[in-house]
Amino acid sequence: MGALLAAGILAGVPFALQDPAGALENGVARTPPMGWNSWNTFGCDINETLIKQMADTIVNSGLRDLGYKYVVVDDCWFNPTRDSAGNLQGNPSRFPSGMKALGDYLHARGLKFGIYQVPVDKTCAQYFGGYPGATGSQGHEVQDARQFAAWGVDYLKYDWCSPNGTIDDQVRTFAKMRDALAATGRPIVYSINPNSIHAKTGPQRDWGDVANMWRTTEDITNKWDTGQTNGYPMGIQNIVNVTVPLASYAKPGAFNDPDMMEVGRGGMTDTEMRSHFALWAMMAAPLIAGNDLRTMDSATATILKNQNLIAVDQDPLGLQARQISNDGTRRVLAKKLANGDVAVALFNQGGSTTTISTTASAIGLSGGSFTLRDVWTNAVTGSTGTISAGVPSHGTVVYRVSGGVTPSPSPTASPTASPTVSPTVSPTVSPTVSPTVSPSARPGGCTATYRLVNNWGSGFQSEVTVANTGSSTLDGWTVKMTLAGGQTVTSLWNGVNTGTSGAITVKNAPYNGTVAGNGSTTFGFTAEGDGSISPTSVTCTSP
Repeated sequence: MGALLAAGILAGVPFALQDPAGALENGVARTPPMGWNSWNTFGCDINETLIKQMADTIVNSGLRDLGYKYVVVDDCWFNPTRDSAGNLQGNPSRFPSGMKALGDYLHARGLKFGIYQVPVDKTCAQYFGGYPGATGSQGHEVQDARQFAAWGVDYLKYDWCSPNGTIDDQVRTFAKMRDALAATGRPIVYSINPNSIHAKTGPQRDWGDVANMWRTTEDITNKWDTGQTNGYPMGIQNIVNVTVPLASYAKPGAFNDPDMMEVGRGGMTDTEMRSHFALWAMMAAPLIAGNDLRTMDSATATILKNQNLIAVDQDPLGLQARQISNDGTRRVLAKKLANGDVAVALFNQGGSTTTISTTASAIGLSGGSFTLRDVWTNAVTGSTGTISAGVPSHGTVVYRVSGGVTPSPSPTASPTASPTVSPTVSPTVSPTVSPTVSPSARPGGCTATYRLVNNWGSGFQSEVTVANTGSSTLDGWTVKMTLAGGQTVTSLWNGVNTGTSGAITVKNAPYNGTVAGNGSTTFGFTAEGDGSISPTSVTCTSP
């Protein structure tokens, strides 16, 4: 595994992330990590006994067997000074047995050991004066990576926590620890946060060339809505607004991280906490609990142990749900699953109960007979294509939809490294374009619709939706477009491009060449140049 991780980095592909289900493909695990982190409930008030008690609870409650394996010891675990050789040390009064002994304790129980550090001089607690010293990894990257590997660390949370540095500086600095971890030969999940007391750079690029998971927002709090766009503290609704538009970045082994969960910590209704968990699962987010597991009530346990939603989150395709529609109140997300099913979330952002609806066609399925399984109640209903429910305020109804015909549900192709500087992604995204249903048995053809996602002056991101105009399956497509002078494609995903400037041809990737009748697929790209000028002659042809 260590060799695979190193090879993955050198090849520019996602790291070898450890998967609770153990599903690997080409050395890269597909699913986001699950576990528990100490910060949300305990902050700096941590010690060896607490971590061991939490680990034992994870095992005894059955959470470990559902996939919650990573136990992450956050800030304030360390001695405020390094030893004479410059090595990190555990705080001897808080962790008297030492950090390797703690890792051994976790491993003996079938769990994984996670730890916190920063790429700058001070951790967050040190920066804000809540803990003494200055023991960040700045200048000690290789030394600290070796120390973590020697302790048996399986997961590193690496938090920028500084107002200083450009996004270029962040990329270079985070990459130092990426390479240092790879050089140890030990597979260690690499979780970064570029946002702490800094310009919110998490949403500005695809960090999959740097880390396994990256925070998209400032820190979460146990509230539904704090009114923040992307500032401290973030509520559930605020985080969803930022993270949903970043779906194209998620792929096997590399995931958007909307932060540790607040389920079971109060501050929200049961309906809101259920939405919180459901939306994290739909977004293929790491499911890292943050409550005191020792005292969780039955309602909290029911949410955290929902096997239907865990299966959606841990689906081996590693895809994040894409937005189908959003009118400001009624929001629909859909996530393709490995067996051909589609998970659909009907999310009510409003203040009163409302009916939310979509169709099988809109989520990429065709046919006349479908089965809908409610992930909370396990109730199964039939449908000829309508997907609808009355949803309470701040509630989320999730159906697992099966039946009909779906395009081959393979993962989104990993784009090449994104430009170093990318835009701040707007939390509002236009609904995915759904093609008009064509008459029965009409032969498949295609149209191409171009959409600018974001433009930051010196570069931009766009998507092209390829729609099947017939009711029969479309097998293969080619899109031709001409970029304006000076625009140059820097990365393209979900398709294979010939040329990067001027007249460009994009052909389907193998997994999205077959488009169901009346269905659609999308490829995206980033480019240098001003995106305010749309390409000309965007046309689609089929064989």
